[in-house]
Amino acid sequence: MTLRTRIARAAVLVAAGSLALAACNSDAEPSANPKPSPTKSTAPPPPPAKLTFGAWGSPAELAAYQRVVDDYNVSTRQAQVTFKSWPDDASMMQQIGAGQSTPDVFLISRGDLQQLWNDKRLEPVDSYLDARAVDIGDEYSRDALEAFSAEHHLQCMPYAVSPRVIYYNTDLVDFARMKAVGLNVPGASNRSWSLEEFQTAATFATSVRPGVRGFAIDPTVSGLAPFITSAGGKLVNDDQTSLAFSDDSTKGALQQILATLSNPQLTLTDRQLQRQSALQWFEQGRVAMIAGDRSLVPQLRGVDDLHWDVIPMPTVDEASTVGDFTGLCLSRTTQRREAAADLLVALSSDQMVRTVTQTGYMVPVNQQVALSEDFRQPLLQPLHAPIFVSTVRNMQILPFTRQWPTLEQAVAAPLRQLLQGGPTADLDALTTQIDELSKPVLAPPASPSATPAG
Repeated sequence: MTLRTRIARAAVLVAAGSLALAACNSDAEPSANPKPSPTKSTAPPPPPAKLTFGAWGSPAELAAYQRVVDDYNVSTRQAQVTFKSWPDDASMMQQIGAGQSTPDVFLISRGDLQQLWNDKRLEPVDSYLDARAVDIGDEYSRDALEAFSAEHHLQCMPYAVSPRVIYYNTDLVDFARMKAVGLNVPGASNRSWSLEEFQTAATFATSVRPGVRGFAIDPTVSGLAPFITSAGGKLVNDDQTSLAFSDDSTKGALQQILATLSNPQLTLTDRQLQRQSALQWFEQGRVAMIAGDRSLVPQLRGVDDLHWDVIPMPTVDEASTVGDFTGLCLSRTTQRREAAADLLVALSSDQMVRTVTQTGYMVPVNQQVALSEDFRQPLLQPLHAPIFVSTVRNMQILPFTRQWPTLEQAVAAPLRQLLQGGPTADLDALTTQIDELSKPVLAPPASPSATPAG
């Protein structure tokens, strides 16, 4: 999808017409008695539009957003922007849902799009981008554009993406040493590896240092999702009213992955996870691999003597991962739509996206920035930062983002039993139980409608 400005083409035609008209008039006799031009009154310029920009994120990201807002305020007399921040997406959505005014321009998670669209809080952005000659066809992926499209319009401007990858300790998972002893390892580019290579790496790591575990994968639907989809399974049924763990394709996927993911010799124990998180074990060099998105990078960079890198999620049959997009949206209730659209375009510009990208927390959707050193930061870990960009093509968006915490809680018990049992688990019974427990969350019974008094 390429948004190209029709106004620009119209301007060329108008300019050409004006030149032709000027050429025709150049031969005309000058007026014998030219009339003096009327004196033009100078009207005072309109006051600057007062706008708000709302976003959420880590303290470092919020500080970067404040800097770009400050830069914008300095660059224009047409608007004065106030930055409003929240610690996370849920906090922002809760306040908006409670009746607080929606910022003129605001950052959302892809999972919030449906609710905001249903509530008629969004002003589609495609016509405003078109009017400002913003061509996003080359710099934004089709998947990113489709993620924020509805009713044949681009509802929000894609901003960032968060694909899940594997973080690994390079002292424990040393591919050069593994290759030297004849073990199968990924290629030098780290662009892909198999589930078998993942298990080999985990086993090797446990032999490098006493007390080390190979990996930690969350015992959740989200944690298993990349493995299930890679092995040909599906997460939800066709009607999206239930999880699909009891589907034959998903059970077949589980049979392929459980032997590895439930191996007690390779994974952290429940007791270890009760003591501290998998991330903390990784920071201490006690677990070799964890799954996560780009937001972990700044924290891991701050850990002394921790050497690490990233690689895509292991492939079973087809490359797959999960993640989410964020986008910049226009509020339908803004009183200064044109000024707000100018702000949205500025926030999406290469220069301003670079400022936020340099914090290390996000993967920009803008390909010009994603392929630049502002994102890759080649003097810092991880060495293979481009993996965050290349793996987006294999990313699936988890459905039901807003219900996801409730869904995970509902199915936590049988899912844990499934992983604890591994290949010996009662697959039919547990997967059926998981699907049944998901139904009240994903397809709650309709509330009885009130009966009019007769």
